[in-house]
Amino acid sequence: MSVWLTRIVPDPRSRDARRDLSGNDSAMGLHRRLMSLYPSDAGPDPRARFGVLFRVEDTPTGPHILLQSTHEPDLTRLPDSYGQSVTRPLDPLLDALKPGLTIRYRCTASPVRKPGATTRALYSLPAVVPLNGPAADEWWTRQADAAGLKPLTLHPHPLDAAQGVRTNNGSSEKQRIRHNRTRFDGSAAITDPDLLRQKITEGIGRGKAYGCGLLSIAPTREAP
Repeated sequence: MSVWLTRIVPDPRSRDARRDLSGNDSAMGLHRRLMSLYPSDAGPDPRARFGVLFRVEDTPTGPHILLQSTHEPDLTRLPDSYGQSVTRPLDPLLDALKPGLTIRYRCTASPVRKPGATTRALYSLPAVVPLNGPAADEWWTRQADAAGLKPLTLHPHPLDAAQGVRTNNGSSEKQRIRHNRTRFDGSAAITDPDLLRQKITEGIGRGKAYGCGLLSIAPTREAP
């Protein structure tokens, strides 16, 4: 199974691009836009079927969209003048992963804790509790370990929450969705390449349809 990485540089003059990247429903709007690049007959969960993960990166020249999938996207389905885009295979990078290799990582994720039923009842907690600060860092360390990584450095960056509105199946009732987000950057040593390939493909944590969970890696640059 091949993995593809696409970088889309939206044109700020494009009304479609501006709408996808702004507003209270921007996360879901961008999700719908990106899913339109894949076949529509993929069953009840096309995002999982095609392994679609994405993240919006802030750059000095404006936002870039990183899109990863196990099916090559059809970029001709983007609106005219939406922006520039290029797709490349990630297979050479994934095939080169070895135990002990040091890499740089980035992942915008939604750290949460799921209290047990007794704890929820005792303290009137919701089913999912967002995590911030040191608790979010500890969450990431556990996720990294489960992804075959041993973090060497960690630089967390709290971000605005991803928000959207979802219509429940078979009902006109709308549910507002909110995912707190933290971007985790740093370096790590690979402990299990197979686990790492799996987590890169599957994504990490919740909110994958809202721009969370994409784990990006790159080899560290050795000093000359």
